[in-house]
Amino acid sequence: MEIIEKQRIHKLNDYDFTSGNYVLYWMHLSQRVHYNHSLLYAASLAETLKLPLLVFFGLTDNYPEANLRHYQFMLEGLAEVSRELKKRKIKMIAWIIDPVQGAISLSADAAAVVTDFGYLKVSKDWIFRAAQGIKTKFEAVESNIIVPVEIASVKEEYAAVTFRPKIMKLINLYLTKLKDVKVSRSSLDFKLKGVDLNSTELILRELKIDNSVLSVDWIKGGTSQAVKLLNSFIKNKLHEYPEKRNHPSLDFSSHMSPYLHFGQISPVYIALKVLGTESSGRDAFLEELIIRRELSFNFIYYNKEYDNINSLPNWATESLLKHESDHREILYTKIEFEKAQTHDKYWNAAQNELISTGKMHNYMRMYWGKKIIEWTEGPDSAYEYMVYLNNKYALDGRDPNSYAGIAWCLGKHDRPWGERAIFGKIRYMNDKGLERKFDMIPYVNKYSDSDEK
Repeated sequence: MEIIEKQRIHKLNDYDFTSGNYVLYWMHLSQRVHYNHSLLYAASLAETLKLPLLVFFGLTDNYPEANLRHYQFMLEGLAEVSRELKKRKIKMIAWIIDPVQGAISLSADAAAVVTDFGYLKVSKDWIFRAAQGIKTKFEAVESNIIVPVEIASVKEEYAAVTFRPKIMKLINLYLTKLKDVKVSRSSLDFKLKGVDLNSTELILRELKIDNSVLSVDWIKGGTSQAVKLLNSFIKNKLHEYPEKRNHPSLDFSSHMSPYLHFGQISPVYIALKVLGTESSGRDAFLEELIIRRELSFNFIYYNKEYDNINSLPNWATESLLKHESDHREILYTKIEFEKAQTHDKYWNAAQNELISTGKMHNYMRMYWGKKIIEWTEGPDSAYEYMVYLNNKYALDGRDPNSYAGIAWCLGKHDRPWGERAIFGKIRYMNDKGLERKFDMIPYVNKYSDSDEK
């Protein structure tokens, strides 16, 4: 019986197994022990080859758009990973180094190398560069989505309506329980020195990173924290999730997105837990986790322009550019947006939520993006500002879901609507719509300056 689905495994070079002292797992996207297909596959190779398993993580202090907030959350999770691996007789070595250089260096003594499969530009570049320097069997495993991206679809999908039937035919094949990671040969005695992942504050001082965005204290990184939050969500919120998830003043989010972004929890595990319930909110949640989230991976994997306006469907681009010269009554600079200095108390509250908590309510994120379109000189600037603000402040920024959400604000995965100034045929939102649907006062009171309440 295969330990994981073979479709998850991607061959990265033409080398076969070589003589070596260990099997190397280069962890970078799936930062967990629990339900980690990459780790499980690497452990199975180690057992087959009768070798110990070594796990490597490269800490780079120049990861694009990352800052203290992101590093703090990630390091909290990595500390737990190192402890859990130690319990399983697996050494985890972390270096402050270009991760590609570190992986190539350690591969010299490895019989095989396994890593996490990447989708974003930076991850693809890392894997490509590593494949040029690793001279032993090198494979990548998909563990951060449920259905492997190329199996779900061989092309970029137009919208959820075209993607849903394809992935739903496959989903049960990949929603399988995983065994725990076990190896019979310990690597704990290997004489390899690295940073102590249990010393988060010390590492943060050593890394030369952007410290301007402070870490948040309402949420902590790590798989155990993610599982705790998931269990609480299932018990207390899932049954009312369809009715209350869109209300900005109510907290009916699962808060799984930061953990999914850093690979600290598996989407397979989440889906299996939710499927194990009889909750009336089950289908609505799984629509977001499976259809919408995996559609975002489809988008960024097949569309190289995912971080700019060239990623949009032709009808959206043509409509936006047609109205680019339309008169805007109000224009704001990037700095004014960043400091929540607009005339709109709802927009300011959403931006303040993002700054102070590292998250933004999903419905308010849509409103936030739509207003940026309205208050900038053109769609290029709007796209740029959204990417900048989201990636800088959101714990789940720099993620396929984030890029897809931003693109959606400008027409991606949507349909043409009635034509209007500035927006053209792009879906429109305004403050009156918020007020009709929700009591916005609690949200404004929580996240706005006193003079806006």
